[in-house]
Amino acid sequence: MALPMRKEELKYTYGDYLHWPEGERWEIIDGVPYDMSPAPSDRHQIVSRELSFQLVAHLRGKPCQVFSAPFDVILPEAGEKEEDAETVVQPDIMVICDRTKITRRGCIGAPDLVIEILSPSTAAKDKNEKKALYEYAGVSELWIVDPDKKMVTVYLRNENKRYNLPKTYDNEDTPTVHILPGMKIDLSLVFADYGIQADTE
Repeated sequence: MALPMRKEELKYTYGDYLHWPEGERWEIIDGVPYDMSPAPSDRHQIVSRELSFQLVAHLRGKPCQVFSAPFDVILPEAGEKEEDAETVVQPDIMVICDRTKITRRGCIGAPDLVIEILSPSTAAKDKNEKKALYEYAGVSELWIVDPDKKMVTVYLRNENKRYNLPKTYDNEDTPTVHILPGMKIDLSLVFADYGIQADTE
């Protein structure tokens, strides 16, 4: 699938990003901007809503926080000022347990858990550029959710700072969220609300 549309073959920073029109959604990966239109589909929204609901319910009264897009994750290199960072992304869902990373602008540094929900226009970027980015940045656990196939692929970062071979789950499974002790996600509920459409389209 094609990558989202780029602006220009120039390097951009978070400082540039702050001056772009508020009605547009962009991500910057290694200085390259990616347009995040069109808006997510109904299935994407349904999956995002249920995943967020289960995470929020589990974390109520606990220190970790759940955020969903649009919420900026700014990833500066060591010693780099926020405005000079060449990477800012908006994961579909994230869990952040270090509250010192949370600011009014977004999250400065890697979330503990990132969930990306695939859309036709962003699937290639999510599975390639963003997966590599999250591994490098230090995201401990990455979930890539395919609403059409009703599947979830889970990556865990090991002691060598690399992702292990992924594990894949379908809509009958209840995979563990490894960064959250005692937390499991019921995928039958995540994919339930559009089951008839998915089978007949």
